[in-house]
Amino acid sequence: MDEKTEELRDIFIDTTGGDTVTERQEESRGSLADERDPSERVEELVALMREEYAFVSGLDDAALVEVVRRYHDGEDDDAIAAAMDLDAATVFDARMDLHLVRETDRDAPFELSRLRTMVVEDVPEEERAAALSVSEAELAHYTAVVHADRRSTRANDRFRDEFAELLTDSDLSDSYAKGAHEDGLREAAEDIETDVSF
Repeated sequence: MDEKTEELRDIFIDTTGGDTVTERQEESRGSLADERDPSERVEELVALMREEYAFVSGLDDAALVEVVRRYHDGEDDDAIAAAMDLDAATVFDARMDLHLVRETDRDAPFELSRLRTMVVEDVPEEERAAALSVSEAELAHYTAVVHADRRSTRANDRFRDEFAELLTDSDLSDSYAKGAHEDGLREAAEDIETDVSF
């Protein structure tokens, strides 16, 4: 032991009254995320969105919560519609109500930024359709996407991001908690002490 190490050891002993360090690991609380059921928060968010925005899908809050969950489970509109006994157009409207825009929704046969500009400038729909060379049905689809994106942006993507965080964290928490239980990691981590002697 060199002189510097001895000095540090002496300082440590003077300060702590001992020459070992024992660090106890904290006992696991048994959860990696909030114990609260994420579905409750999703319901709250849907209700809050209904207060702030004019929904067009005609679905009640319970159905909208199911759309959110199935969307985050990776189901497409046809699958969601079949599971919920709805038509795909209603599911699309519900997703737009909830700011759940897929990348494929933005795959327009024209530059979507052109439509965004027309929406901002309040260009009449007939003129938009003619300028973009699309049918009124196609125009309605992409206009709904633009409006949903704008509402989401104004809300700093708050609702969309929180839906994703709640449902993703829930899945991860369930997965990790189950793995920790099965592997016996919780037991192995209990009362572990690390002794370091100088």
